[in-house]
Amino acid sequence: MAIALSTLVEEAQRYLNAERISDYCPNGLQVEGRPQVRRIVSGVTASQALLDAALEAEADVLLVHHGYFWKGENPCVTGMKQRRLKTLLLNDISLLAYHLPLDVHPEVGNNVQLAHRLGITIEGPLEPENPRTVGLVGSLSEPVSPRDFALRVQEVLGREPLLVEGPQMIRRIGWCTGGGQGYIDQAIVAGVDLYLTGEASEQTFHSARENGISFIAAGHHATERYGVQALGDYLARRFAIEHLFIDCANPI
Repeated sequence: MAIALSTLVEEAQRYLNAERISDYCPNGLQVEGRPQVRRIVSGVTASQALLDAALEAEADVLLVHHGYFWKGENPCVTGMKQRRLKTLLLNDISLLAYHLPLDVHPEVGNNVQLAHRLGITIEGPLEPENPRTVGLVGSLSEPVSPRDFALRVQEVLGREPLLVEGPQMIRRIGWCTGGGQGYIDQAIVAGVDLYLTGEASEQTFHSARENGISFIAAGHHATERYGVQALGDYLARRFAIEHLFIDCANPI
C-alpha cells in the first residue's frame, strides 16, 4: 500500500504539533522526493552512512531527529552538504526531520521513550513554570545505588555511560536526552538524586560533585534512538506502510 507524501507529512506535523514549537532548524519536510510513500526508513541523524543505508533499503522517506539547515550554519551547498543532498535528490528520497517536537512529545518523545525503557515513572517537566522545558523529572519504584542504575542504563542502551557517583541512593531522577547537560542546574533545584543526559561538559562534573548528586552521560546518539523509532511506528500503523529503523552507530 502507498500513501501520498503530502498526507504523511500533514499527519506528522499534526501529531507532533510541530508548527507551534520554535526550534533551531526547520521541522517537517526538508527535502522533497517522490510523491508516493510505501516505506519509511528512520534513524537518528541524516548522515551519509544513514542515507546510503536508506537507499539500499529502498526508502521513499528518510525520517530523522537530526536533519539539516541549522541556524548559523554555512548555507552554501558544498562538500559534505552537497554530497548528502545529492544522494537524496538523485534518488528521489524525501527527508523528514523533527528536532524539538520529537524531544517533547508526550507519547513518542525521546524523553518519554527513554523513561519507559529505564523504568522511570514520569512526574512532570523539569521546570514546571517554563513551557519551553525539554527535560523531565520522575522517580523509580525502589531506590538503587548510582552504580546499579548506571548498569541498568548500560544494559538498556548497549554502551557504558559516564558516571559521576554521588553519595545517596537514587530514587528521584531528572533527565534530558541528547546535549542537555546544561539543565543540570534546574535538576539540582528540582531536588533530584541523579541527573541523566547524553553529553557532559567540563563543568558538569563540578556541579554534580559540589551539589551532592549523581550524574550520568549516556551518549547523545544512544539516548535519542527511541523517539524517531516510535514516530516511525506510529506513522506505519496509521497508514499501513512499512517502517524500518536503521541504527548507524555513534559513540558520542
